[in-house]
Amino acid sequence: MATQLSTDIADRIKEATGENVFLCYHCVKCTSGCPLVDHFDLSPNQIMRAAQLGMEDMIFESITPWLCASCQTCTTRCPQGIDIAKVMDFIVSEALKSGIEPRVPEVALFNKVFLRDVNILGRSYELGLMAELNLRSRGLFSDMDLALEMLKHNKLKFFPEIVRKRRKSIMAPRSRPPSEVGYYPGCSLHGMEEEFNTTTLTILEELDLQPIEPEGWICCGSTPAHRVDHKIATQLPLESLILYEQEGLRDLALPCASCFSRFRAAARDLRLDPDLKKEITKEFGYEYQDSIEIYSLVDYIDQQVGTDKVKEKVQHPLEGLKVACYYGCLLTRPPAVTGTDPSEAEYPMAMDRIVKALGATPIDWDYKVCCCGAAHSLTRPDIVYEMSGAVLENAKIRGADVVAVACPLCHMNLDGRQTQMDPKPEMPALYFTQLMSLAFGMREKAALTKNLIDPRPVLTDKGLL
Repeated sequence: MATQLSTDIADRIKEATGENVFLCYHCVKCTSGCPLVDHFDLSPNQIMRAAQLGMEDMIFESITPWLCASCQTCTTRCPQGIDIAKVMDFIVSEALKSGIEPRVPEVALFNKVFLRDVNILGRSYELGLMAELNLRSRGLFSDMDLALEMLKHNKLKFFPEIVRKRRKSIMAPRSRPPSEVGYYPGCSLHGMEEEFNTTTLTILEELDLQPIEPEGWICCGSTPAHRVDHKIATQLPLESLILYEQEGLRDLALPCASCFSRFRAAARDLRLDPDLKKEITKEFGYEYQDSIEIYSLVDYIDQQVGTDKVKEKVQHPLEGLKVACYYGCLLTRPPAVTGTDPSEAEYPMAMDRIVKALGATPIDWDYKVCCCGAAHSLTRPDIVYEMSGAVLENAKIRGADVVAVACPLCHMNLDGRQTQMDPKPEMPALYFTQLMSLAFGMREKAALTKNLIDPRPVLTDKGLL
């Protein structure tokens, strides 16, 4: 007699996420592209097979969903269009709801502390998060060497920002001139990565734009929110989106790749899930009108400003500087969320076009969209050293002088964690806005002293300082 297999876990995945695991025919593209597969006990396609066969115990005993970096490579490359990263989120969320012991406790602790701080403060508190995680899991002095380096470069913010009142009241939209663009910096740009904020504001104003940052925006929830609760992951970005919509803004530029991904995902989920939209609308007392066009900062400059305008502003071309443009995971993937042309999802060119307009030479290289391990920066730095180290090493092999980044989380790994790598790649990682400030003739505003890996020797050698 044939054994009757349970479909309970597959049915629950379908109900909660809309993803049908039975569409998977095990081509193994998800596994072959996964940057973390060597650290898993079950590969992504094995998790899918276990779900098909109803093997719940195997799934919930696996470390794989907890170590998933949410880089979206599997989702982007699945020929059946299965959002495998969302399935991983479901497994983590379901384990927490069911009281199942987390298979990677430090990841569960990170998610809990991060979301607790956001709930209390309205924004994440980076220094407090680092200190608490180290104290409760890795030892208080685990990152003392990095902390001292950051202190030396004036990057530590000792006190948290607090959003005391979150605005949800209905207001009449204001009329805005075309030069005004909504600007959501995200928590890190008000914290340890302040140089990205200051150089972004500088170059937007130089490009004849007025960035508008309303008071009262809150944290997007980043990775912890969508790992723990899909509704919370939608509510947090939506609360800020409503704020910008009520301000009458039509375009919104986000420097942080994680924030950009979460805002785009929240807006898309509301379109695809009328019941979720109805529920959140009732709670907020306001129906989001979906009137805002959400851009990453890179795409906004490339698409809305244009490289011709960028080139007009260049006073000191970055001639002779070879730049590896690093996009990381979430600026382009998955295209259904980011809106990226699928032909550029795996090899984007927007930042390359900007860098070329500055007079520098963007290089061809292999790790342009490879994950740096940002999700594990505070939980598994050993994984970060491996993943970010590979990115930096490839840039060096391909002849780059510097790496240009467009995300504070990537920069923390490629610049900050580089100081702890052995051996150090000694590859400067700058925000692309720092390069723009240099080329625009505003060297004093490029905030180069903030970089832990000093880019000034390379820039001086190239005659750019």
